[in-house]
Amino acid sequence: MLRAALAALVLYLPSTLSPAAAAAGDEVVDIVAPFEIVDVDPSITGDLFLRMNVAETLVGTDLDGRPAPALASDWTLSADARVWRFRLRQGVTFHDGSPLTAEAAVGALRHAMGKPGILGRAPITEIAADGDGVLVRLSEPFSPLPAFLAQYTTVILAPASYDAGGRVQRVLGTGPYRVASLQAPQRLEVERFDGYWGERPAIRAAAYLAVGRSETRALMAESGDADFVFNLDPASRIRLGRSPKLSVQSVPIPRTILLKVNAGDDLLRDPRVRQALSLAIDREGIAATILRFPAAATQLFPPSVAAWHHPGLAPLGHDAGKARALLAEAGWAAGADGILAKDGRRFSLTLVTYPDRPELPLVAAVLQEQFREVGIEVAVNSTSSSEIPARHQDGTLQMGLAARNFALVPDPIGTVLQDYPPRGGDWGSMNWSDPDFHKAISDLIALSDDAQARPLREKAVAILQAELPVIPIAWYQQTAAVSRRLLNVRLDPFERDFGLAGMRWAP
Repeated sequence: MLRAALAALVLYLPSTLSPAAAAAGDEVVDIVAPFEIVDVDPSITGDLFLRMNVAETLVGTDLDGRPAPALASDWTLSADARVWRFRLRQGVTFHDGSPLTAEAAVGALRHAMGKPGILGRAPITEIAADGDGVLVRLSEPFSPLPAFLAQYTTVILAPASYDAGGRVQRVLGTGPYRVASLQAPQRLEVERFDGYWGERPAIRAAAYLAVGRSETRALMAESGDADFVFNLDPASRIRLGRSPKLSVQSVPIPRTILLKVNAGDDLLRDPRVRQALSLAIDREGIAATILRFPAAATQLFPPSVAAWHHPGLAPLGHDAGKARALLAEAGWAAGADGILAKDGRRFSLTLVTYPDRPELPLVAAVLQEQFREVGIEVAVNSTSSSEIPARHQDGTLQMGLAARNFALVPDPIGTVLQDYPPRGGDWGSMNWSDPDFHKAISDLIALSDDAQARPLREKAVAILQAELPVIPIAWYQQTAAVSRRLLNVRLDPFERDFGLAGMRWAP
């Protein structure tokens, strides 16, 4: 089997599923993706426990990405828009057998408030139990709160998940699957939880394996050593699509490949330089030759994020001649080797990216050539994805190439608040601030009426398009290879769920 051959590349540990699950043999669904299990705390790895149907949030999403009932059956807002009440679903049990109570939910949310995550962006003054519900008090109106409570950092765990110091020691959720074994950072085994409050899944057990190399993931799909392989590189997608044993699925998702730019760097502070970088990028060529689907980004938010996509916005385009003219206008002149210089300083930058998403290093290599054509020298550093936020925090980042998901919070305002605050965000702006932009966002979060909110969203998007604190390159589609033995597999466009609970084996 291929897993034995790959033992030097991936940590494959023996199954510790329950005897009933282990006895099922081929009923165990093997899921492979590049995401490591860094920690059991939801603030770090909550997305994986959510995707594997182990943990759940108070609020979920519907098929259009709008907030929908989950552990909270419904919610109400006070007349002054400062108190939300989330009524809990009845009859819900944690994986240790304890009941979901308002006190348990409040404890989990308070833990989330004390960790880095989305709740810290909301103006919350108190989270308290109220009979069968959870009260969230605000210092000011904040319409996106239900969407914030759908984000993975807010999953609700049982009180027994935490030690005396409030640290998460084990993951006891409420989902249709419970943790059978966890060997960080690579392997998670789950088995069906028969006490689940909702519909009973057909699949008895599943194993998740984190495999960083896209080529290895593709080989595992091809050999049958994995049933569901997530995040395929374009070449593997084409090859696997010819296999009679596999189906290759793809879905447009609200994610954009973008170039994060340090607007405080001496080389990048001038908006004309950032505009020139944007004009130097042949987005159509990148989409066609690397991504192999028509997804050139004409603005930051793709059409799949309908509320934030601005149809009337002048599209970003490719014009190397205009890029050179803007750079000359900013005082840059070509040296003997064609690289620009100004005041004795060479126009040389470092671009940081990561191979977890296999297309990013390829896009970086193309950008390197396209920037050189307008006189900008770029060194590419393909490393761990954690290097981008780390270098943002220590101030050493010049440019970072990333793929940003705008639907981790169902309302993209959650991502906007994280990425574009006045001091910048790890995956968004860096050393960039615009008073009109921040005023538009501040006004927006107090509104629940879409007709009033739309002009503010369009204003904010237009400012990002003009200032380019990040430079959009391509919109995204997610791809996966699925064994034809596995039925009812659906790729979630909002990347919250592998869909395990809805899968079943072919007869």
